[in-house]
Amino acid sequence: MFLGIFTGYLLNISKVGAIVRNIDDTEQNIQVLLKDSAASDSLGALAFHPKIAAFKKSKALFEKEKNSALLFYQMLSTIFLRLIKMIIAPLVFCILIVGIAKLGDVKQVGRIGGKALGWFVFASLISLFLGMLLVNVFHPGKLIKMEKPAMGAETGIRASAMNAQDFITHIFPENIFDALAKNEILQIVIFAVLFGFALAALKEKGKNLVSALDTAAHVMLKITSYIMYVAPLAVFGAMAAAVAVLGINVLNKFAVYILSFYASLGLLWGVLLFFGFLAVGKRVISLLRHIRQPIILAFSTSSSEAAMPKTIEQLNRFGCPENITGFVLPLGYSFNLDGSMMYMTFASISIGHIYGIDLSFQQQLSMLLMLMVTSKGIAGVPRASLVVITAMLGNFGIPTEGILLFIGIDQILDMGRSATNVVGNAVATVIVSKWEGAFKTESKH
Repeated sequence: MFLGIFTGYLLNISKVGAIVRNIDDTEQNIQVLLKDSAASDSLGALAFHPKIAAFKKSKALFEKEKNSALLFYQMLSTIFLRLIKMIIAPLVFCILIVGIAKLGDVKQVGRIGGKALGWFVFASLISLFLGMLLVNVFHPGKLIKMEKPAMGAETGIRASAMNAQDFITHIFPENIFDALAKNEILQIVIFAVLFGFALAALKEKGKNLVSALDTAAHVMLKITSYIMYVAPLAVFGAMAAAVAVLGINVLNKFAVYILSFYASLGLLWGVLLFFGFLAVGKRVISLLRHIRQPIILAFSTSSSEAAMPKTIEQLNRFGCPENITGFVLPLGYSFNLDGSMMYMTFASISIGHIYGIDLSFQQQLSMLLMLMVTSKGIAGVPRASLVVITAMLGNFGIPTEGILLFIGIDQILDMGRSATNVVGNAVATVIVSKWEGAFKTESKH
């Protein structure tokens, strides 16, 4: 990780930093021309079109040059993430079916699912409330002294989330092979639950298939251990590419905002681990030791998904039953992204502060509840937090263009969010295991 940071710094000062500055300057010129064009009459606006086209062409060339300079480093992390995504669907599919088939009890599965969802709602509310509370304590938005993005500036983010109907229908797979191919975790869970119940109902006839799927799940975990050998290269590549683009100077402009958010995440970790302590006592320290590698993976690659297979393996070693881990953790990746939830209230209110908009407590509480509902339909979408935030801002009279201020540093913020998501889902799995009386007091090392 540190070698990646150092390499990225060298890349930034030698070449990539200048390219990124050229991209930013070109984009600013485009926005100025678009603004002037909009202010002109229809005949005068035509004069701006060739200039805008020329700047867009220049920007595309700079983007190509940047991608060429970072190709090797991005390739390292991309290959690793593709390998991880390759095994997520079959791993979840096999573990969940085997766990349910061995349980063979609809009531027990329903009870575990109910407890898990209950905890997810509670943890999400805590995360959102802490984000709302701490942004009002730190006021990072009021301390950022930067030119605000032009009204109507293109954010590149589609500001719409699934509505309730779309979300509910999306849960149910139309084609299980399509769901497996696209890593649609919720759809895989639905099919696996039905498959597991049907397999359990066959009793003796289904034993051979249960055994085969159990073996397949362990094969997937073995493949995970092989893939982890290239994890250091992925971490190196991801950090080098990120620092090369962002540079060290970005910390100067946004230091207060970044530090405030990470301090808030630190407090959220403390709250989550406190509940973990209530469940398993001092062994919560051992839990952190077990999931340290998944945390580092999620942090350095900005992807909670990258850490999922290793998290499943480590939680099983820690003492959580395979059937509960295989059921709760995939659900958590759709319903329990604690770091992302905290960022939604933190960023939304910060953007309001930047524009001098102070929402009342009632408005902030309304925002919290709306985020609680709308965020559940967007899980698994790239830059999910930004999509939900953009959709939410307009409802409270906050310019959506404000999200542009934070897109440049979203990589840094997403690293903390992703690592926190891993901690939150690990704690959730341990708590549900403890509630079920299935947690093993002695872990496998």
